[in-house]
Amino acid sequence: MQIRLIAMDLDGTLYNSDKRIDPRDIDALLRAERAGVRLALASARPLPGLYHARDALRLAEYGGALIACNGGRIADAADGRLLHEESMSLGAARGVLRALEALPCTPILDDGVRFYVTDRNAFMVDYECRNNAMTCREVPNLADFIDFAPAKLLLSVQPAKLPALQRSIAALLPGELTVVQTAAFYLEVLPRGVDKGKALLDTCAALGIDPADAVAFGDEANDIPMLRAAGLGVAMGNAQASVKAAADRVAPTNDEAGISATLGALGL
Repeated sequence: MQIRLIAMDLDGTLYNSDKRIDPRDIDALLRAERAGVRLALASARPLPGLYHARDALRLAEYGGALIACNGGRIADAADGRLLHEESMSLGAARGVLRALEALPCTPILDDGVRFYVTDRNAFMVDYECRNNAMTCREVPNLADFIDFAPAKLLLSVQPAKLPALQRSIAALLPGELTVVQTAAFYLEVLPRGVDKGKALLDTCAALGIDPADAVAFGDEANDIPMLRAAGLGVAMGNAQASVKAAADRVAPTNDEAGISATLGALGL
């Protein structure tokens, strides 16, 4: 294949366990960019959470793309211009937030600039704010507060409770929404049809690239649509079994510079 695009998840894929990018991965990806390959960062994070990796890999200079909110926002890395945007309706978001008040989870809402929660000390709130370099505002009630159509609703959940809670939430959602797992402790409510696979296709269309010429790397269940949409889907060695089963090949882990090792094997 002629590789023209490399799409990467962040947490558990491009980032190692210390939330850093291995220098070997940086060198390999910069080398690919200098050879004319575009990069796309594809994450469940809001756009600000992608800026550190964007700058480390010089996507603005080489014409890359930022896929945020699990595909709900796609932006040009150079000027921040939105290439694609999908949101849930305000009414649906309010209804879901109201229903979640009775369930064992912590909703974390964002407007693309800051996070909103009812308890700053709740499970994973500080972690999420630090990871994305975003501020957090505490409000009395999210369903009463929200006055915009969000790209997603993030829910932090104790891992042992996550599978049962995901089933419960799926049963109460309106037809236009779905719920996906994005980490061992996160669920996300999204507009149905929004996923990283569709986002990869939209990004390829915007950049004039055939998806068959794209390589995608991921480790979580929400990465599976992207691995399947790319010409070559690569699961990290630390990926879930279901992700490995959906991939074309398996790389070394995110702590072993799995991206650079794979690109080297592909001749980049």
